[in-house]
Amino acid sequence: MIYDDTQCTLGEGPLWHPLRGDLFWFDILGKRLHCKARHWQFDEYVSAAGWVDADTLLIASQTALSRFDLRDGSQTKLCDLEADNPVTRSNDGRADPKGGFWIGTMGIEAESGAGAIYRYYKGELRRLFAPISISNAICFAPDGQTAYFCDTPLQQIMRVALDAEGWPKGDPVVHIDLTGTDFRPDGAVVDAQGNLWNAQWGASRVAGYAPDGTFIESFSFQARQTSCPAFGGDDLTTLYCTTAATGLDGPDEGKTYTTSTSFKGQAEHQVIL
Repeated sequence: MIYDDTQCTLGEGPLWHPLRGDLFWFDILGKRLHCKARHWQFDEYVSAAGWVDADTLLIASQTALSRFDLRDGSQTKLCDLEADNPVTRSNDGRADPKGGFWIGTMGIEAESGAGAIYRYYKGELRRLFAPISISNAICFAPDGQTAYFCDTPLQQIMRVALDAEGWPKGDPVVHIDLTGTDFRPDGAVVDAQGNLWNAQWGASRVAGYAPDGTFIESFSFQARQTSCPAFGGDDLTTLYCTTAATGLDGPDEGKTYTTSTSFKGQAEHQVIL
């Protein structure tokens, strides 16, 4: 069912704030942060967020990571994010169990290999993986020992082990291989049981995979370009999904959707600044 009628050109980055009990999401190309019945307008692309406290988000924009005060809309820059590269913008991102924030970049025109994946932790922004064309599917196992990510055009969701501080150790390996299919992995989230839920661009669905990477089931939505899922609601069993209207003209494209599930999500992790 439709959660919110707002048509986003490129809906992304849904975040269920566990202290506020609210869903936040972005329209990247519209340069907006949305919450039910309100929005905040930015002067550059914004794409992903983590929660710092009840009134503060960390927001990834085209050129920076910033603190954002929900009470008055004020921003305080934490660090630059490829600010000297006019080709790129931020894309997919999520907080990890240690309080760090992972953020991917990509070319504004999806230029091949223009992007990278970074982690911001204790005041340091460190580049982790590059080159990346379309960074997506950043999410984390409940035990904090594994991170997942993908480069959408390659159609493979990768996994990498994490050390005690949440930094990658060793090389990423293929976790879910969608090559040879029509499924292009976009945003993803991991539930409390370790199942990975992946929005698949152009397929009108969010597909679930067990911790060993085997397919479980999928949830279908009315919009074609499903972009990113999030678990929320009082018991974290409601699945939300953003979509994108870019290139499409149907009345339900770009809206944000919701469905009840028998799966329980993880509460989104707090960003520790």
